[in-house]
Amino acid sequence: MKKLPIGISVLSNIIDGGYVYVDKTAHVRQLAESGKYYFLSRPRRFGKSLLVDTLHQLFAGNESLFRGLHIHPHWDWSVQYPVINISFAEGTLKSRAELDRRIRHILAFNQQQLGITCTDMNDVASCFSELIRAAKEKYGQGVVILIDEYDKPILDNITEQAVVDEMRDGLKNLYSVIKGQDAHLRFALLTGVSKFSKVSIFSGLNNLEDITLDARYSALCGYTQTELELHFNEHLHGADRQEVKEWYNGYNWLGESVYNPFDILLFIAKGKQFRNYWFDTGTPGFLVELLKTRYYHLPDFEELEASEAQLGDFDLDHIRLETLLFQTGYLTIKRTETLFDEPIFLLSYPNREVRSSFNQMVLERYLSDQAPERLPFLRALLKNDFAAMQQRFTVLFDGIAHQNYTQNTIAHYEGYYAAVMYAFICALGIDTVVEDSHNKGRIDMTLRFKLPDGQRQVYIFEFKVLNGDQPDGRAMQQIKDKDYAAKYRDGQNRIFLIGIEFSKMTRNIVGFEWEQA
Repeated sequence: MKKLPIGISVLSNIIDGGYVYVDKTAHVRQLAESGKYYFLSRPRRFGKSLLVDTLHQLFAGNESLFRGLHIHPHWDWSVQYPVINISFAEGTLKSRAELDRRIRHILAFNQQQLGITCTDMNDVASCFSELIRAAKEKYGQGVVILIDEYDKPILDNITEQAVVDEMRDGLKNLYSVIKGQDAHLRFALLTGVSKFSKVSIFSGLNNLEDITLDARYSALCGYTQTELELHFNEHLHGADRQEVKEWYNGYNWLGESVYNPFDILLFIAKGKQFRNYWFDTGTPGFLVELLKTRYYHLPDFEELEASEAQLGDFDLDHIRLETLLFQTGYLTIKRTETLFDEPIFLLSYPNREVRSSFNQMVLERYLSDQAPERLPFLRALLKNDFAAMQQRFTVLFDGIAHQNYTQNTIAHYEGYYAAVMYAFICALGIDTVVEDSHNKGRIDMTLRFKLPDGQRQVYIFEFKVLNGDQPDGRAMQQIKDKDYAAKYRDGQNRIFLIGIEFSKMTRNIVGFEWEQA
């Protein structure tokens, strides 16, 4: 078996080192032959840097790396293009001065690679412009510009508005050069996590074709199901393929859904254990801060609506949460609807990993300052020990109430209690349905799982919020009156009804009833 290319984003290292390479050159060929200026947004750890290096080696004419790949017989290897490669992937920049110093360093490296010297290294825009013109003149071919992680200097400082403004101006100064050099360019690609609005960083650079939401390139980064089974079949021997799909597939940009490569590679390397590999590599701190400052009902993230304009435009001055969550990979497109000829996208979590991890993060860093204990609750589930479940829920709300009721305004709206329950249960990684449709209404939450002996179980939850501190039984009564269990009566499910009542006065559970249906 070939080796796993974990963390490798240099094409030559993969090809020459005997690593698995998933051939994306059919997409690369389409890019190179059908257009000139492109922008691509994808979440972190999705293979953007490998894509950039593949384009670099292709335009540089390194033919030996592409033998056996789709593009090899279709490319003119006699032509070599000068390539300027700019990447902000390394390190963290904290000021405009640091940014300009990094840009000058990057331009100096490209000059060295191309055998060109700028007359004025201090003026970033002038040097970049001169480098492009000189490269075209020296090599006799249009210049290829590849910019990786173009937005990282901004995202690294997103909570510091003054620094963001500095970074935005510095990057705009660099990127605006590209449009004026059209006569000297063959191809340009900018990649990053976010698509900032044209009035901020892309001002003056409006000739980029945004292929982020383009069905033709939905699988440009990431592994499709077919690619997974073709290239990793031996590596996945013994793994439950359907469970792998539920855990790690599901990212979609209007075309074929894909797996995050980082997840799949670590899943195989770690003995095919289902873990939160991608999510654990880092959650943006600014996302947590944004959640803390606004009212968000967490169960709503199961299905958010967004227009195409909202998904494709990250306005630094007015950040929309659905835009941020989509562009960073925490939400993806599940389906598309049309409203008066305008496409409307329905967003949700891409898979079990993100759903579980996101809610765990919110529970620990947004609703509480400590991680709730999960194992006691999981053991209670296996035993159908409802007394232990009630105790765990009560402890959960005790811990949150003391820390966040005075610090977090979210605690003062009625959906708060359901949101906490939702986040806690979703964080367990168990199949959970929120606002489960029923012919007599919507079930607040349904939990579905199998016991070790194969027995299928369904927990049906109904939540009520009371002004006083005495339970009135309305939660359980509603489950019975509307016969919520009916949709799950198939002779195979063991069904339990659970009515939970919260008190605004005590800020905790005051009523907990359960029975087997």
